[in-house]
Amino acid sequence: ELFVNVKVDREERPDVDQLYQHALALLGEQGGWPLTMFLTPEGEPFWGGTYFPPDDRFGRPAFQKVLARISEVYASEQERVRQNADALRKALHGLAANQSGGAVTPAVLDEIAAHYLRQVDSVHGGLGGAPKFPQTSIFEFLWRAWKRTANASYRDAVLLTLNKMSQGGIYDHLGGGFARYSTDPVWLAPHFEKMLYDNAQLIDLLTLAWQETGSTLYAQRVEETIDWLMREMRLDGGGFAGTLDADSEGEEGKFYVWSRAEIEAILGDRAKAFCDAYDVRTGGNWEGKTILNRTHAPILGDAEAEAALAADRAKLLEARAKRIRPALDDKVLADWNGLAIAALANAGKAFGRPDWIEAARVAFDFVRAEMVEDGRLRHAWRNGKAAHPATLDDYAALARAALTLFEVTQDAAYLDQAEAWAAEIETLFADPVDGGYFLSAHDVDDILVRGKTAYDNATPSGNGLLTTGLARLHHLTGKDDYRTRCDALIRAFSGELQRNALAIPVLLSGAELLDDAVQIVVCGAPGDSAAQALEDVAWATSIPDRVYRRIGPDEALPPGHPAEGKSLVDGKAAAYVCRGATCTLPLTEPDALRDELIRY
Repeated sequence: ELFVNVKVDREERPDVDQLYQHALALLGEQGGWPLTMFLTPEGEPFWGGTYFPPDDRFGRPAFQKVLARISEVYASEQERVRQNADALRKALHGLAANQSGGAVTPAVLDEIAAHYLRQVDSVHGGLGGAPKFPQTSIFEFLWRAWKRTANASYRDAVLLTLNKMSQGGIYDHLGGGFARYSTDPVWLAPHFEKMLYDNAQLIDLLTLAWQETGSTLYAQRVEETIDWLMREMRLDGGGFAGTLDADSEGEEGKFYVWSRAEIEAILGDRAKAFCDAYDVRTGGNWEGKTILNRTHAPILGDAEAEAALAADRAKLLEARAKRIRPALDDKVLADWNGLAIAALANAGKAFGRPDWIEAARVAFDFVRAEMVEDGRLRHAWRNGKAAHPATLDDYAALARAALTLFEVTQDAAYLDQAEAWAAEIETLFADPVDGGYFLSAHDVDDILVRGKTAYDNATPSGNGLLTTGLARLHHLTGKDDYRTRCDALIRAFSGELQRNALAIPVLLSGAELLDDAVQIVVCGAPGDSAAQALEDVAWATSIPDRVYRRIGPDEALPPGHPAEGKSLVDGKAAAYVCRGATCTLPLTEPDALRDELIRY
């Protein structure tokens, strides 16, 4: 009777969500979902809040009372409404203004890494207390800090966090995959929702750590998580769904938890060994039920013991499959798929799994075939229909995916696509006045204020991802325009370090990639086993800022590449490792290349 209701799926329109979340923050309220904002007919916010209960409770008024009161105010106090709307609109424009600054130096990176390290829970890993999120971008930044400084404290913080998460209840020990966050500081009780973007980023970080440590635990978690993606999240055509719900039968976590009696009935004589390993108690470890975890005894057993536990898990997974499943949100989102494609391609190359690389290729082809209309990328797809103009995050994540596929496969079509998207980004999203890139394209006409930020949240910011993409494009093509754009983008947001030094780890990682990439070139004919052996070493080493090229004996590197003009050695395949303008002597033996790369 009183309102025109507009319901928005925040994942379909992240630009709309970001705008009104910012408006709520300006009103002094904590953001979150569900979000209720009251707008003028022009879409200007003047008041809002998060959850309003159906009846007065939790110290909050019933939603119907709120609606009635807002209607009264809107009808009788138009001047007050107008003042609120004008003030919020002005403030929202201010939030879209970036804080520019100077270059990002290694000393600045070290200072920020030290800040992060002080926030790490030294007992359970992760940042802070409950709720505890994966914060993958920050821990990758810490891994880079270890590689840069050789300070083992950074490495240990990352490994502690990965160990605790990998053995905690936040991980699904039967089906694979990580939940969105832990409700406690010890990673036991998750919010059981599984997100594509979390798992993609964790695959990347676990792969990076595995390349360094050779940890069986990390290798298992990567494989099991990818198995889960392929089994439960992959849709017909190869794209990946966004979310697996936390609830089934109206109860959070019901699909995932167990009683000891259930496990004993399924496993019989094996039940005690399994229950001892996975913290299964008669009274449960969470609300009378058991969340499977191994945090009390996280060290893996011998091969025989682990094989027996794997057989137990398979039986329980088969039994769990008969339960009523959580709902699948089967939207395909371009940016989240970009993260997943890059993770699959990178892990596939590192672990020698061509099937994972092929899955990345198929998903990439799906996006290009199904999520482009009239030459423009779209943000979301479902049931054969693409919708909503793509955001900066979509373009940046998919350009990163294309570049990863290029380095993994050396198929030039992927590099061409990344360059095409980089050009579109400049046309559609660039701010020619203050620098940086807006979240929404310039021709999106249903958004009140175009947001612009480099702050990372659960997903990397588009400006942060674009920094890494432009840096990689510069190194791979030798084109100075990409370096110029990347440097300008970094400077457009580096002043944010004065306001919130801990909010832009992805952009800072891009700055390091631009200035200090480890460029590895392998020269050898296609099918040359010696060249392949060198390539395998290049991808088996943990180097966050690796940029890889494989060239044939008669193929030239781009002009300006530090290894330009280098080729075979006495007809033999050779590798060159370059940092800055300096390259090593040719390395023709895998062990020699491995010894060289360990230094980085």
